[in-house]
Amino acid sequence: MTDLFETRAKDWDANERRTKLASAIGSSILQHVQLHERMTVLDFGAGTGLITGQIAPLVNRTVAIDTSQAMLDKLESKPELKDRVETICQDLVDDPLDARFDLIVSAMALHHVENTSKLIARFSEQLNDSGVVALADLDKEDGSFHPADTEGVFHFGFDRAELRTILESKGFRQVEFFTAHTIKGEEKDYPIFLLTARKA
Repeated sequence: MTDLFETRAKDWDANERRTKLASAIGSSILQHVQLHERMTVLDFGAGTGLITGQIAPLVNRTVAIDTSQAMLDKLESKPELKDRVETICQDLVDDPLDARFDLIVSAMALHHVENTSKLIARFSEQLNDSGVVALADLDKEDGSFHPADTEGVFHFGFDRAELRTILESKGFRQVEFFTAHTIKGEEKDYPIFLLTARKA
């Protein structure tokens, strides 16, 4: 499993645009999802824990999963997350966890997964009955968000209606979209959605 983020992990949190985005997504999750102290949460594509850090203090158990060990090492180095978060370096799409969760969150990871339908189906399998997903990513864009040579980008954002159809086809209901943040680009802006849905 190639670690595409190995060289970027060290300075990942130093990017102000990135931390501002994570803060906005985390705030939107807290606004639209009811967390509680008994809840178990999976952070998919957790990276250095920018979202995990906002959620872990409010729930019972948090598991951070990512395909980059370097990013998870950065997460584990944070004192506020030490002993609060379990990290797993694994490709969830092809290698599911032997666990179920009340909530699955993800921020800016969906566009790095080639088979969106398979991923959503996996989320459903990993959720408890009536479990919830809270997924943030780019609205459909023209491909200018990432540099042209960026590895591991399979989607130039997502059409909300098409993504809703995928979720509903995998047994999710109460699918709602919110604009969590807008990234200001030099030539155009990039809206970031948060979608929430409940496993039927």
